Amino acid sequence: MPASRPPRADAVRNRRRLLAAAADEFAEYGLDASVADIARRAGVGKGTVFRHFPTKDDLVAAILTDRMDDLHRLGERLLESDDPGAALHEFLTAAAAQRQERDLSFLAEAAGSMPEVAAARARMMDAIDRIVARAAEAGAIRADVTGTDVFLLMCAPNYVAGSVPDAAPDLWCRYLGIILDGLRPEGARPLPAAAPTLP
Repeated sequence: MPASRPPRADAVRNRRRLLAAAADEFAEYGLDASVADIARRAGVGKGTVFRHFPTKDDLVAAILTDRMDDLHRLGERLLESDDPGAALHEFLTAAAAQRQERDLSFLAEAAGSMPEVAAARARMMDAIDRIVARAAEAGAIRADVTGTDVFLLMCAPNYVAGSVPDAAPDLWCRYLGIILDGLRPEGARPLPAAAPTLP
């Protein structure tokens, strides 16, 4: 069987442009965003959208997968860091900054159970688990913190800042700082409940 050809450069560019346009459109209009408006924002025809993504769910899944894969790649790079505590700090900062740019967490309800999204989430979670384990082993965070804890805390800075009317754009950084201090082992007391297990 002949080797598959790499995607053409224009196809890759179109896909990137489509995903960026779709992310912007969904961020503004939610799941009611239309394919026609996404195509218009991307500067392509509707046919181009459907060639890349046969359904809206496929488009949502691609956005979610790309975002999680970005964090997975960052996590893999940070696993080479000589400072595990700083690596965890950088990962959480990048995750919060990604959500601050566009909070698309609501898309998970539409396509979160699709196999490609579940696989991307598993890749990202694997990187988080290893980052957390290294930080705990180095004594940079309390030993009872799990990768699941950190995954659940990734959205907390933006969620808290988002509840403040007319919040300063960098308010989420304040709450990220509180979270990071709360992960430190100094002065830590036993946690009152076990870490959850995600499906």
